Amino acid sequence: MSGPPGSSPDALEERIAELRAAVRRAVAGGDRESARRLRAELRRAEQAWDDAVLGGEAAAQSSGSSDASDGALATTSGGVSGGGSGRTPGSGSGRTPGSAPGSGQSYGSFAVGSSGPSGIARLQDERAVQARGLVPVREQVHQALTLLAVPAAPKLVGAVYGAFFPGEIQATRLTSLRRDEERSFRSSPYARPYYLCAALTADLLAPARGLLTVSTWPLRQRIVGPLSARVDFLTAAIRVAERAQHTDTGRDARVQRLLWRFAATIPGAADGTVGTDGATDPAVVAEAARAELDVHRDADERDRAAAARRAADALDDAALLFGGGLRVLPRRAATGDTPGARPGDSDDRRTGSGPDDTTNRRRR
Repeated sequence: MSGPPGSSPDALEERIAELRAAVRRAVAGGDRESARRLRAELRRAEQAWDDAVLGGEAAAQSSGSSDASDGALATTSGGVSGGGSGRTPGSGSGRTPGSAPGSGQSYGSFAVGSSGPSGIARLQDERAVQARGLVPVREQVHQALTLLAVPAAPKLVGAVYGAFFPGEIQATRLTSLRRDEERSFRSSPYARPYYLCAALTADLLAPARGLLTVSTWPLRQRIVGPLSARVDFLTAAIRVAERAQHTDTGRDARVQRLLWRFAATIPGAADGTVGTDGATDPAVVAEAARAELDVHRDADERDRAAAARRAADALDDAALLFGGGLRVLPRRAATGDTPGARPGDSDDRRTGSGPDDTTNRRRR
């Protein structure tokens, strides 16, 4: 079920997401046998993804860990379900949820013990994968959008991810991302914890071209009105500047380029922005962006709130995430009984005859 070895990375990523959702449902329903089986299948799908992306090197590095983790614990954020022990976390064992016998330690939702799969090794593997830029593309986009907190174009998403996160987003893989997300939602609604969806236009409630959002955001945050483009630009500038201020990435060349792109179009942001060392000051950019944002924020929020109320009343779940399709109204053919209609109008429209044909008939 995890797909043939020749499956594409995109298809394997979709399968991995489906299996993760199935594991959560099995654990929530108390079906530990299905949870273990699905967990093993998930591991095989992840191994196939590694083989498809990294080739033989990934297979050699992870062959031992994938075999050992086929019988690993099925975990959720609320607890750990293990097979064969007959105990649930905290059932008289004196251990905290997520801890293993004899360890007394818990690392997130992974159990760390003296034998079996190591939670620490698993976390280290995840960090190494992220450092090499091998995070699935939808998770990369989600991380960048979460930092921005506004609808954003793929180009800005890629620039933000490249500046603040390890790895790069391949632009070619963003072209069909929203379409794949919509297809996944319509086939299995709410199976994923989040979906990457389209922004909605305030006037037509249709998908805004080239803007990505996250399904977990409030509806008004996913709507764009007449002033939203500028408001979202200023909000993104503030978020990027604050991130640069509070991390050690503020002097990074890519972060500096990103800050300058914002500062160049914000009044007052470029004045005194460049310090003695030639670096753009994030504090100046954030302050100038806040000053202009105060001018537009209230009007934009009113437009978005009104559109959100209309959308909630008019659209179904799928259309609220991916937009309602535009419909073509049928053209009403004019007849002689219609006020203002001239005799022969209906015939002309049906047959394609025009004034020249009428003149020829009169001549004959």
